[in-house]
Amino acid sequence: MSKKLAVVILNWNGKSWLEKFLPDVVRFSPQSDIYVIDNLSTDNSIAFLLNHFPEVKVIKNDKNYGFAGGYNEGLKHVDNEIYCLLNSDVEVTENWTGPAIELLEKNPDIAAVQPKILSYDRKNYFEFAGAAGGLIDNLGYPYCRGRVFDDIEEDHGQYNDEAEIFWASGCCLFIRSKDFWEQNGFDERFFAHQEEIDLCWRLINSGKKIFYTGKSEVFHVGGGTLNKQSAKKTFLNMRNNLLMLLKNLPFPQLIAVIFSRLCLDGFAALYFGYKYGISHFWAVGRAHFAFYTYIPGTWKRRKKNQKHQFYQSKWLIFKHFLK
Repeated sequence: MSKKLAVVILNWNGKSWLEKFLPDVVRFSPQSDIYVIDNLSTDNSIAFLLNHFPEVKVIKNDKNYGFAGGYNEGLKHVDNEIYCLLNSDVEVTENWTGPAIELLEKNPDIAAVQPKILSYDRKNYFEFAGAAGGLIDNLGYPYCRGRVFDDIEEDHGQYNDEAEIFWASGCCLFIRSKDFWEQNGFDERFFAHQEEIDLCWRLINSGKKIFYTGKSEVFHVGGGTLNKQSAKKTFLNMRNNLLMLLKNLPFPQLIAVIFSRLCLDGFAALYFGYKYGISHFWAVGRAHFAFYTYIPGTWKRRKKNQKHQFYQSKWLIFKHFLK
């Protein structure tokens, strides 16, 4: 019989990460089934798993579906009650699963939980992708407790609590399989980046809660597939953020927020172009045109009920960069 928790790692040409981090996942997850979903890797990942980790179950996708589609396809073959979606470049620690499972078992209205995510390279600092739980401002800019835009806090125990958040990072995401599939999983059109924020927003709009626990911690390398300076990453983040807003924003705020964001993205394009190069400037423009083509399909995916007070901070970009 399957165990309650399935730790599920999505892999695409990540053999080096599996070699480095999978041994601790196996060691510190004794009460869990462990799966690797492979997005048609070409780096001998599957042979490595079969030879060195026979206890790990391998699911082979027939192509690279990206993060969103890769999990959607692979999780069709996982029947555990709770999934932990774990990046391959994450170092786990002893009893890393316990606090999250306990929160889910004691609170049926909680759909997803994220642990404390620290930097693998600077272990006393939070990591960009999730930190101490995700939030969002009134213009739809995601940020975290412990990380606002590129400014990252040192961990002094200030987030050793358990708290309700707006989104849990896909880098290490505990979620009930029932809730995942009731929302039809990730939006596969996102491919990668911010698909977990969209999923959490849909869960909140359906009456569920998202939580963070500081009683569990993991260490994330970050940028294992797309590094921070990738123009493709800029494109995906800009496009997907607009799609997420169109899908989930309450109607009274929808037009004003989308219009504001389209304008502010022009300044972002100049900033990214200056800081990272011209390819990032064009990535923002391409993201906008891609967003326009997706508008009809995205509008059809809007739910009837939207959360009217969806944000935790107002005008974050102005407070951060101007003040």
